[in-house]
Amino acid sequence: MKISRGAKLIALGVLLVVIDQVIKYLVKTNMELGQQIYVIGEWFRLCFVENSGMAFGMKFGGAVGKFLLSLFRIVLFGALVWWISSLDRKKNAPVGVLVGLTLITAGAFGNIIDCLFYGLIWDYAPFMFGKVVDMFYFPLIHNAAGEVIFFSPVFNFADSCVTVGAFYLILFQWKFFAKDEKK
Repeated sequence: MKISRGAKLIALGVLLVVIDQVIKYLVKTNMELGQQIYVIGEWFRLCFVENSGMAFGMKFGGAVGKFLLSLFRIVLFGALVWWISSLDRKKNAPVGVLVGLTLITAGAFGNIIDCLFYGLIWDYAPFMFGKVVDMFYFPLIHNAAGEVIFFSPVFNFADSCVTVGAFYLILFQWKFFAKDEKK
């Protein structure tokens, strides 16, 4: 029995979301908010933070902004799923393009789960108002005073999927997106 390309992409997406959610669950249930665990010296730490807004903790317009951001994420996720499905049906997209888009979509969905359900699951906020769990911290460069001057964001596995997928598409699949559509 041959497994279709679409089924393989769905399996990849589900696997990535499961990995993301397992990591977040383990952090949420085994660490205190703000706790740090040094994994590789000062260079790599697990640092439990909750992000109530957008990337890097930015916020957008209070409760209305949070609702609109959650709604935007859901619509964007749906558009990505539709796009991947369309490309897969046409059979003209390289597998690498579909994998890159699947990484981005899975990462987006992992963070959507947090926003939609974590407030309910952990009993601190209503539906769509949860916080995203972040934990990976790589303070790479410090100044003489010991302050982090390069790469201070704390992020999660889902964020990594989005970033890796985007960079992969830009670096290795740009020809697909740059091709001339004129015929």
